[in-house]
Amino acid sequence: MIGVREVKKNEGVGGVWFAVVALGLGLAVGFLFPVSVPIFYGRYLSIAVLAALDSALGGARANMEGKFSATVFVSGFFSNAIIAAFLTYLGDKLGVELYYAALFAFGIRIFQNLGIIRRHLFKISDLSEKPKFLPGNEGK
Repeated sequence: MIGVREVKKNEGVGGVWFAVVALGLGLAVGFLFPVSVPIFYGRYLSIAVLAALDSALGGARANMEGKFSATVFVSGFFSNAIIAAFLTYLGDKLGVELYYAALFAFGIRIFQNLGIIRRHLFKISDLSEKPKFLPGNEGK
């Protein structure tokens, strides 16, 4: 596949630090220079934040699975944001709350990605396998 590569263990540790530093700088700038958003754009902002969070968690999941592709990540980020914004705009014009569909879809994907990331972090790949750190499973 084009743009897909295997990620070796401990590869990209510098990228993780870059992301952490960028997140810290973004939070600092956000707290130092607060921006107020008009109420009308609240729906669009909520959809944009969910699209960004969905793409970030999807990228983290793909990276943990060794299937990360920057092309897929960037195209998914922008296509999700554009489609969600279009649904919100169309719903505003029709007088129907269409942005709920995007909220629902992004919400489900976010929680699915979080669950898979959590399993990767705890090294639990089989759902039927009981984790060793639970009480009563120490000797099993």
